[in-house]
Amino acid sequence: MTKKSSIHTQSLQIPKPILLASKFISFISPKITILFAAKLFTTPIKHKIPKRELEMDEKSEQTTLHIPTINKAVVVYKYGQSDKKILLVHGWSGRGTQLVKIADAVVNCGYSTISFDAPAHGKSSGNQSIMTEFIASILEIDKHYGPFESAVGHSLGGMSVLNAIKEGLQLNTAVIIGSGDIVQDIIEDFIAKLELKPSYATSLRLHFEQKFGGKMNDYSAYQAAKDITIPVLVIHDKDDPEVPVKAGLHIYDHLKNGELLLTEGLGHRKVLGDSEVVKRTVQFVTKY
Repeated sequence: MTKKSSIHTQSLQIPKPILLASKFISFISPKITILFAAKLFTTPIKHKIPKRELEMDEKSEQTTLHIPTINKAVVVYKYGQSDKKILLVHGWSGRGTQLVKIADAVVNCGYSTISFDAPAHGKSSGNQSIMTEFIASILEIDKHYGPFESAVGHSLGGMSVLNAIKEGLQLNTAVIIGSGDIVQDIIEDFIAKLELKPSYATSLRLHFEQKFGGKMNDYSAYQAAKDITIPVLVIHDKDDPEVPVKAGLHIYDHLKNGELLLTEGLGHRKVLGDSEVVKRTVQFVTKY
């Protein structure tokens, strides 16, 4: 267990103007409120690349790949020169260079990495996305750049990796870091942060099911975990304010061949750069 209790782990807050707007709209029309919430839920924030990721960005071979099943394009990063490849999948509002510490360590061990900016993230075009587009991107990237030895997914990327494995992605191992779990829980947490009535969570889920088809709960990480037989390392911080540790524990409980690493005081994103987390991740993805 690693511990860095001095690191600030406050959850990201929804800006006050958006909270005021959601409350105002909720008094006018529940239907419009759902459309407003749905747009917010599917619109990531594009952040400027921090200095620590610039070297990976500059040294990567970058190409644009069309994803036919969703008719969108993603920017793909090839980092390193080895034929032994590890797939890296960022989380919501992330980018293809976000797992740079893990990427550097993997390359130093003689592997290469493939990562990507999911639709509407990083350098990829668009304004809106959803987990099914992450999954579709992973499966298409596997066709063009695979096979992969392993995959590492952070947050929504972890959920997407597990679902991609369920849908046929072939790997020797996988690592999920700070992964979300039950889709309904994620939606309920989002509605709570918007300070709307809890009943809106069910309405929002039904809206997505009608729009995209299928049942949202079918994409819950623990559901995918039930069918996965390869070794999976679950890493989660006990002080994660955005995805509670119970999510990681619940996923781990449903894996047939799981390992668990709990950290403390690293929160949701700093966990990606922790030396022990990087070490354990690299050991896990390169041992088979």
